[in-house]
Amino acid sequence: MLQKSCTDEERLTVLHLVQPVEGGVARVVTDLVAAQVRAGLRPVVACPPDGPLAAGASTAGARVCAWPAVRDPGPRLGREVATASRLVRAYAPDVVHAHSAKAGLAGRLAVRGRVPTVFQPHAWSFEALEGRAAALAVAWERFGARWSDRILCVSESECGAGRRAGITAPWSVIHNGVDLHRFRPAGAAGRAAARASLPVPGGVPDGVPLAVCVGRLSRQKGQDVLLRAWRTASVGDARLVLVGDGPQRGELRRDAPPGVLFAGASTDVRPWIHAADLLVLPSRWEGMALAPLEAMACGTPVLLTDVDGARESLPPGHLPHCLVPPDDPASLATALTTLLNDPALRAELGRTAQGRTRSVFDIARTAGAVLNLYEELVGQSRPTTRKRTER
Repeated sequence: MLQKSCTDEERLTVLHLVQPVEGGVARVVTDLVAAQVRAGLRPVVACPPDGPLAAGASTAGARVCAWPAVRDPGPRLGREVATASRLVRAYAPDVVHAHSAKAGLAGRLAVRGRVPTVFQPHAWSFEALEGRAAALAVAWERFGARWSDRILCVSESECGAGRRAGITAPWSVIHNGVDLHRFRPAGAAGRAAARASLPVPGGVPDGVPLAVCVGRLSRQKGQDVLLRAWRTASVGDARLVLVGDGPQRGELRRDAPPGVLFAGASTDVRPWIHAADLLVLPSRWEGMALAPLEAMACGTPVLLTDVDGARESLPPGHLPHCLVPPDDPASLATALTTLLNDPALRAELGRTAQGRTRSVFDIARTAGAVLNLYEELVGQSRPTTRKRTER
């Protein structure tokens, strides 16, 4: 491993290698680097140049550089690994933090243990695959773990899934965090203003329940299950809005019941959360989804599928009302019917959800734990007496 040292007064340089430039991973990275800038670190974000991540990380104060990587492994992998190697040489980071499967693959192949390396899966890739592809993904994760000084999971259940897959590595669990200054209750006036501002044909009248699903339109997020459930749920004139874009947009629009709105991608989901009576995320797999935490921080109740991170997100008393099996439209329809027809229950769930999020999922706490992890790894990788070369 490369020997680097720094005095306590010097700032750590962290290279975040990221492939997803939208959705939850991008928001997690943006919030994390913003907190790291405030804490005096020097974060560098290497990611594909198109999409909200590059702009968001730059606005947060990080140095942003282009890493033109695609989501899936393939013939471009060699070039992506070579580019990652050049970025490591150029920025000489104290820590490389690789986010998601593709960055974890390319980053660990590029560094191979020469710099302290954190791999954060943001949900395991093998959970998204079947058959031979899933077996190959598990085999890679077992092999690549040798170049992970730490695998950082966002939930105990995500960590457990890795262990059950036979991945042997030093593990840490640090929950996702939410910027509690940005995500907070809007109050009655703010809620009314949010509902009035939404691009919903005919608006959302007072007293009409609004369910919102925020997430990439993809098989992972399970919007197809939600649409099947919505057809059979007894929710009267309630409205459903899907906020996000992705590869299944066309298919979902073709299969959607009348009245379902596709809002497209949003750079700021807060108006949708403030306007919503219920946030629904029927994912097939996760690590710990961010959108429900953002909604809970605003006092909006959530309805989730029982995938990694969901039980750890919810207050224990919410499990009977707010958690259903994945890929089960009948159970989801029953829960939608119960929640959208009971405003008193929703109000109580929103209050307790807000309290839990603000006590457990503060981004400042998350960023502090990640910084402690970096300092631990850097301290293990270098002698304390050697002076750091100026960059």
